[in-house]
Amino acid sequence: MSKITIVVCDHIHQKGLDILANDADINLINAADEPKEKLISEIIPLADVAITRSSTDVDQAFLDNADNIKAVVRAGVGVDNVDIEGCSKKGIVVMNVPTANTIAAVELTMTHMLSCVRQFPYAHNNLKLDRVWRRQDWYGTELKDKKLGIIGFGNIGSRVGKRAKAFEMDIVAYDPYIDSSKVTDCDIAYTKNFDDILACDIITIHTPKNQETIGIIGSEEIAKMKDSVVLINCARGGLYDEDALLEGLKSGKIHMAGIDVFNKEPATEHPLLDLDNVTLTPHLGANTKESQQNIAIQAAENAIASAKGISFPNALNLPIKENELPDFLRPYLELIQKMGHLSAQATKSVVKSIKITTEGEVSDHIDSLTTFATVGILTESLEDTVNYVNAEFVAQERNIQLIKDVQANNSGLSNKVTIKLTTENGTFTIAGTVLGDNAQRIIEIDGYMLDLEPKGKMILFRNTDVPGVIGDVGHIISANNLNISDFRLGRDTNSQALAVVKVDGNVTKELLTELSDLETCLSVSYVTI
Repeated sequence: MSKITIVVCDHIHQKGLDILANDADINLINAADEPKEKLISEIIPLADVAITRSSTDVDQAFLDNADNIKAVVRAGVGVDNVDIEGCSKKGIVVMNVPTANTIAAVELTMTHMLSCVRQFPYAHNNLKLDRVWRRQDWYGTELKDKKLGIIGFGNIGSRVGKRAKAFEMDIVAYDPYIDSSKVTDCDIAYTKNFDDILACDIITIHTPKNQETIGIIGSEEIAKMKDSVVLINCARGGLYDEDALLEGLKSGKIHMAGIDVFNKEPATEHPLLDLDNVTLTPHLGANTKESQQNIAIQAAENAIASAKGISFPNALNLPIKENELPDFLRPYLELIQKMGHLSAQATKSVVKSIKITTEGEVSDHIDSLTTFATVGILTESLEDTVNYVNAEFVAQERNIQLIKDVQANNSGLSNKVTIKLTTENGTFTIAGTVLGDNAQRIIEIDGYMLDLEPKGKMILFRNTDVPGVIGDVGHIISANNLNISDFRLGRDTNSQALAVVKVDGNVTKELLTELSDLETCLSVSYVTI
């Protein structure tokens, strides 16, 4: 039996290289120091599996030479430099290592928290750099009995909570996408009211970065906070509005902030660097020896497992080669994932069940359609931790029921796919089809008939069906300096209507509040696809 070739494109910890080198079935090529041109043109054609980091782009040039590759392992979390769609078309599985840096990120959060309340970096510099011994300048506060608000109680946020418990802090967690028992089982308070978080002494955030969470802490939220609040962000840049954060720190409303991530990096000229009530680090969340070792070990083990065809841990795509896929099916898979993503954004609640109904020839592929829909729904809250391989397991772990229903094709369409999403707050139904030239269309939302391309920034506005509503909505959107690019309206027999308004530009919380304040408004939400 010939050996399987694994190419390491970028530098990883020696422990990972040792695992690869010591496997008798593996031919290891460590090409981390090779020029990229040689790597792509001469070495990648030899690879069965490639391990990459941020220094190697898995782009068209890479894929054009990847004739034998069955898998790419990204040694880390982010896959921004990987053409996942291109990999899927060539039947290449893309895997990442999403949890190896968890403890590093948790402990950095605690480091910033302690540094802020004790102003440790400034006391250190005052003595070490200025050679000044002035103990009276450095009175801090204690974590004990302070109220800690945790936004996002996933893999990292939950561990921060457990460590904060050891400091005898009073903790409250906010995460609308998880069952409250996950929090209360840790002897931590759970809240659905975001204002409970804003009332805390210290606030830390651990959420994915998406349309809902970008700027989740802004001027309005800071104004509601306690005076001398402490804010921590070791998750992703932009979750706190940086202009509002800067103003709050300057005014003293925010006593201290601990920041590891920025909107734009490297942030060597950021105005936060000029303040003396903020602790700053250059995106060090994964920068521990243990984390880098864990990443390398997991990447090596995943590469070996995939090379031998054993498994594809943390796969991010479904590797179906174009010639193995029915021509009509691919747009339906893409469509139903978009429909799932829209559903999750529109409901923003704990998911109880996902029901997939199919009509037509697509029914032969209901299992794949269910997987894609589940990924679309859960990605909104779980981001990198859900993928096409583990989606059903993750749903089961969260007590989410997956229901598959094949029906006779009575729709008048060649094929139809429907998602019924049941959450703790109710149900949301969305249906779609694919027209000629693979044109994806959403044709129904909660019983309202529409003809909507699943693309862009959309306001879903449900209202009583009376004269003047369209004008009121248009006026508010225009007054907020947004252009309406499309307006679709569905009506029912109960004097209610649903408008889907596509806009150019970002929708603010203030705009949504203005729309919800309209007397005719029954509900309003904002989604992006």
